[in-house]
Amino acid sequence: MDLSLGQYTLVYNAFSFTLIAMAAATAFLWFGRSQVTHSYKTALAISGLVTAIAAYHYFRIFNSWEAAYSVRNNVIAATGFAYNDAYRYVDWLLTVPLLLIELILVMKLSRAETISRSWSLGIAAALMIALGYPGEIAADNATRAIWGAISTVPFVYIVWSLFKGLGESIGRQPENVRGMIRSARLLTFASWGFYPLVYMLPFTGLSGGAVTTGVQIGYTLADIISKIGLGILVYNIAVRKSEDEREGARHAAATVHA
Repeated sequence: MDLSLGQYTLVYNAFSFTLIAMAAATAFLWFGRSQVTHSYKTALAISGLVTAIAAYHYFRIFNSWEAAYSVRNNVIAATGFAYNDAYRYVDWLLTVPLLLIELILVMKLSRAETISRSWSLGIAAALMIALGYPGEIAADNATRAIWGAISTVPFVYIVWSLFKGLGESIGRQPENVRGMIRSARLLTFASWGFYPLVYMLPFTGLSGGAVTTGVQIGYTLADIISKIGLGILVYNIAVRKSEDEREGARHAAATVHA
């Protein structure tokens, strides 16, 4: 596979940036647990776990990229070690269900609804990733298209659940966070919708290094948005709802003493 020096360096730097960004987000989210009430600590713990898992896998992805190519006299050559795209899918298999669960947890639904939605959406997310992997590693576009179409089925179910099921629950949220929860839902949908577009790049007529670069940069950008972007939104929702809870507790205490 032919890669130019610019293509190799662009992907190399993107992996390096994303690795440190995921690590920094993990520290921010885990330290941020001290800013929220007990009700939302689990949501932030899971949000930080998502970026921690991603940071580890970007470390492995970065090393795999380095091992797959050598740079000599500004010329990129394959070393014979295959770049391992499986790291991405292992990451997604773990983190995509958790992304949905952290959104559900920060909404503080009833215990029964939280468990039900976490299981149904988590399983659908895992199926979506597992069904997409055979197409990702396929040598021909026909096989890639078949598995991509099959993996769309659980994706459609997830989108329906986000906008139908969780949409009804948003109306029961405090008014000052409803807009942020809608934004988190839209961000999830938009970033997840970007992955299939990247997946289909081999069908655009691009080839060789252009496809490799486009796929790696596209997936990396989507990861940053879906993991770090959603994590920051979940943090802000948790902080705002915690402030409301503390204010409510202070008001209740003042009423009792009065």
